[in-house]
Order: sequence, then structure tokens, then C-alpha cells
Amino acid sequence: MPNPNPPGVFVKELPGGVRLIAGASTSVPAFLGYTKASAKDDPKATTQPFTEAEREVPQKIRSWQEFAARYSVKGITEELAEATEPATIHVLERCLPLAEAVHGFFANGGSACYVVGFTSPQTAVSPEALTGDAGARTGLAGLETVPEVSMVAVPSLWDMTANVSEEKETPAPDQAEGLSRMAEVLKHCTEQRDRLAILDPPPGQNPGEAVTFAGKLDSPDSDAAAFTTLYYPWLKVAGVDTVERTVPPCGHVAGVWARTDAERGVFKAPANQNLRGALSLETALTDDQHGELNEKGVNCLRAFPDRGLLVWGARTRSTASDWRYLNVRRLVSFFSDSIHESTTWAVFEPNDERLRATLRHSVGSFLTDQWRQGALMGRTSEEAFYVICDDTNNPTETMDEGKVICDIGIAPVRPAEFIHFTITQTAGQVGGTT
Repeated sequence: MPNPNPPGVFVKELPGGVRLIAGASTSVPAFLGYTKASAKDDPKATTQPFTEAEREVPQKIRSWQEFAARYSVKGITEELAEATEPATIHVLERCLPLAEAVHGFFANGGSACYVVGFTSPQTAVSPEALTGDAGARTGLAGLETVPEVSMVAVPSLWDMTANVSEEKETPAPDQAEGLSRMAEVLKHCTEQRDRLAILDPPPGQNPGEAVTFAGKLDSPDSDAAAFTTLYYPWLKVAGVDTVERTVPPCGHVAGVWARTDAERGVFKAPANQNLRGALSLETALTDDQHGELNEKGVNCLRAFPDRGLLVWGARTRSTASDWRYLNVRRLVSFFSDSIHESTTWAVFEPNDERLRATLRHSVGSFLTDQWRQGALMGRTSEEAFYVICDDTNNPTETMDEGKVICDIGIAPVRPAEFIHFTITQTAGQVGGTT
């Protein structure tokens, strides 16, 4: 049969058969907090606020403007400015920590987050309600089906420990109740193993009280401690309604994590970074106070002359050498998620050497790229990682069970947390003359 094509150059694309591993998401937090619809919402607005039912399930938000429109920020602040009854004021004020956290996240470089709302700000949220229902996609359980999430923060947590009262003063947070809710957050992160909790101590604590509070969290030897971060102190901000207030640092910190990931990579410790959108710190720390807090796994926020407000800590609460540093825990979770998500093609493939060779090549290429970017230690890729997927760890018995095992080892880069300089003065020697 004659070729119907005219003379010329023709291009035919054929699949190369190479299986690539794409990096998983590392910069998407989930914020859980109080929210309510406002009577002052504009019914003619182009973007309508979420309904109460929509607010209770995870919603992806891509900008501060979208959050403000969807979660009635303008209406809430207008109601608050007009309110006179203490109970009404407390209810409206409880909706602002969530808004301030999301604002701080985007101000510090975040690009997308998920929000899970609790729509009765007048009442406390029990640990069971915070855990939520997987079927209804509420609370923390609602985040189990959102693999993008890599951080979890509850900016309203300390308000969730008490009901609104008729008293003029804001109800004091209950530490024991707060710890029980934190335990649910940590349980969620530990079970998912691909996200870390960003926790805030109670408001108004001095450095000594913060040290004591840190000691009440899960044991530093526990598995949960590796998925726990605690930041101190709280921040003073201009306020989304231009009224200065003190807010938990979790939202701003999440933004710093996202910004560091974008500028350097998840392997870089998210510290020595400016806090944008904050006016000052609730408590100024001395070096001695910082040292004591750091020893307890508390990441401190500091103010330095001519440098502004900085995140000055990058630890989990774990004392295990493998998981002490935040960036190492996040890097391992990133590798695990990336490899897991990009190798599902191997399920039901013929379990032979071709499959094992393809897995070795895919994982090896991915880790080589990460090593070249600076995520792993070693002068050569052989020093930085190993990938074993052959007959040595896949005997006949394993293959008969329908399994293929790929053993991976990495040497992650750890931060230079302490820099020591030794300065020696040497007296000048008088040269001889002739």
C-alpha cells in the first residue's frame, strides 16, 4: 500500500516507559476554628458566603480575599463594632482567631489552605466534636480524605475549652480541657503520618509557664512527639478589622513553612525567617529564657535589632535524634508520600525483575534529584541514599504472597542549629633586622 503522506518531516510520539515520581504537597495547612454567617452579609455580592453546612466540611481556600468573602469577615467585624452585649461581643470575637490565622498564612507566603469550621461560637467544642465524623467529613476526621494537607492548626483551640458567658471579661481558657483537644490533633497527625501539628500554648503565659505547659504535652519519647511543634509567644497584629489584638502564632508560622518550601525546599529548616504581618511579640525573650524553652522543644519567636521578628527555632518535641528536627520529619514524610502516590501503578503488575528494576530506577532517580537540590548529605549519591529492590529482599516466599519490597535508606541534611566560633588572638612577633 503506498504511503499517503507527502514528502516532508513527520514526528511520532511514543511513550518512553519511564515511571517518574512527582513531589507530594508539603505546603498546605488545615485550619480548624469558629466561624458563623453574618446578618450583614451582602445578598448581592458576587461571591456568596458558605452556608453553615458548607463551613463544617473542609473547604479549599486560595487567597485571603476568598476567605474573607466566603467566611463573612466583613459582616462579622461590622457586627462586632456595633455590639454592646458582652455575650454577643465574645461570640463575634471567637470568629476572629481563625480569620487572623488565615490572614497571617497568606501574608507570609502561603498559597492555599483548607478550612474546617465550627458554627456555634457560643459553645465549647468537646474533644469528640473536634475529632468529628469521617462520614459527614466534619472535624479532624474530615481531613482524612484530603491528602494535600501537610500541617494542622487549631487557632480557636483555647476558646473551644469554655462556653461564652454573660460576664464582661473573656472566659479564661481551661488548660486541662485544651490539652485534651490537643491530644486529638496529635492523634490525627500521628495516624496520618503525613502532616504535623502546629500548636499554640495558652495566651498570656510567661516563659516559665510556657516551659511548664510544654511538659504537660505527650512525652518527648512518644511517637506523637515527632509530629508535634509548639511555638511561643503569641503575636500582636493590626487585626483584620484594624483593631490591634493578640493572636496565636500558628497561622503566621504555617505561612513561613510554605514560604521556605517554595524558596528553598522542604529540607530547609523553616527558621531564621521574618514574620510578616505581625507588629510585635506578646513576650520578649532573653537568651537564657530561649535556651530553656528550646531544650523543651518549644520553637521561639524572637525580635532582633534591625532584623524584625524572626522564627528562631525548628524542632519537633521529640528527643529522638532521628526526629528532633522539624525539617527532617517533614522531609521523610514528603519522600514517603511522593513515593507512595507515584508508585500505585505497580499494583497488579507482573511481579518479576522488570518490575523491581523499574521501581529501583524510579525511586533512585527521584532521590538523586533531591540529593542534587541539597536535601541529602553525601559527596556522592551512593553516600546520600540506597535503594534495594532485588532478589535479596524479595525471595520466592515474598513473591508468592504477592508482595514486592523496596528498602530505601536516606541521609537527610540536619540544620546547623548551633554555630560555634573559636577566636584566638596571636601576639605579633618582631621580625629580626640585619
